[in-house]
Amino acid sequence: MAVQTSGIIIEKLAKTYARRGAHVQALKGIDLEVKGGEIFGLLGPNGAGKTTTVGICTTRVRATSGRAVVNGIDVAADAPAVKKSIGVVTQFRTLDRALTIRENLATHGMYFGMQPKDAWERADELLKDFRLSERAKAFPDELSGGMAQRVQVARAIAHRPSVLFLDEPTAGLDPQSRLALWETIEGMHDRGITVFLTTHYMEEAESLCDRVAIIDHGEILVCDTPDALKNSVSAETVIELRLEQPDEALVGRLRALTGVVSADATKDGVRVLTASRDGVLPSILSEANKSGLIDLTMAHPTLETVFISLTGRELRE
Repeated sequence: MAVQTSGIIIEKLAKTYARRGAHVQALKGIDLEVKGGEIFGLLGPNGAGKTTTVGICTTRVRATSGRAVVNGIDVAADAPAVKKSIGVVTQFRTLDRALTIRENLATHGMYFGMQPKDAWERADELLKDFRLSERAKAFPDELSGGMAQRVQVARAIAHRPSVLFLDEPTAGLDPQSRLALWETIEGMHDRGITVFLTTHYMEEAESLCDRVAIIDHGEILVCDTPDALKNSVSAETVIELRLEQPDEALVGRLRALTGVVSADATKDGVRVLTASRDGVLPSILSEANKSGLIDLTMAHPTLETVFISLTGRELRE
């Protein structure tokens, strides 16, 4: 891969931790390339290796082998230079509780070398841009979780980094706050900032990201646009059957139906992927009724469908 100066390159990146006398491989030699200016999502369940990847790229974790290059800078060779060119937002509040919101923003700018006058002007600019001006004199503990995360994003870009790392930024937020933060993240496109986002919310990855990589057990399974990934399952419809008496014989009968791409047992019934909705649904209902059909839902494939097809389990299991 050629080195680029406004994105991220990850080559054969591996990380092994020693835990209780055993060695745990958090990353198993992954490769990724994030283009400058795109919003890139790393989607996977908890413990898949997402936070370790961000930790290495932001210089907080040392890789066992391989390399990460951010803005053309090898993170292991020149960590200070990398830190100057990136912003980082975690799912945990890291705002200084003794400072007001305006002071948090200005102090961050000065920490990264801005002159005090410029830092205060930048703080006021960000307060306006992020619709936080009315809360400028508020303290972090007086903010809702969603608003606090918006402040953390604003603070992370106060020194005008070219790459922003967001590690599970909406974890624990209510739906309204999550949507508000999505709008904020989408605004990074207009600022020309490259965004590397980790999440286990499939809706978040589908809504925000230009491209998505799915990671599981420290390995990258696929990487493409959300639409291309959903199309890769070769199904038009996902049918969830909730049954009184699910059994393997039913799964086999459903798989044999013309138009059925796949059928797999779930906790409450069977998940069926079909090439289309035309013609096949009556046959599925006929078979399902033999096992006591309770409920049926139909939807288009999602990134969750992709993850299930690759791993055989749901994203949040």
